[in-house]
Amino acid sequence: MSGFAARRRIATVSVVVADYDQAIAWYVGKLGLSLVEDVDLGGGKRWITVEPGSGQGTRLLLAKADGESQVAAIGNQTGGRVFLFLETDDFARDHAAMLANGVEFREAPRHEAYGTVAVFADLCGNLWDLIEPKR
Repeated sequence: MSGFAARRRIATVSVVVADYDQAIAWYVGKLGLSLVEDVDLGGGKRWITVEPGSGQGTRLLLAKADGESQVAAIGNQTGGRVFLFLETDDFARDHAAMLANGVEFREAPRHEAYGTVAVFADLCGNLWDLIEPKR
């Protein structure tokens, strides 16, 4: 690599939400992520991050929409395509738990060459894959 450090990673991804507390309740209560930070930045803004309970992987920054263009992006950050991928080591366990928590799956689980997967929507309508990769 020319001029770049070899040990880099994507650490945080912003998800535009309508309400901070509703987003925390959904991502922690329904999806089972852990609340890492909730810092008051003043002026009604907060720095809120959540991550998988394992402490591994990319964190999500729950960013409250500010202005018309950001409000318009809520739930459609990728134009209707799957936005994020939640990887698991036990698809059946996590799928059952998410269903019990009221997570809306858009399809039945399917087995692909790359693993077991099903698409679900978050509280804003962004599409995710729950995926157990083939090992």
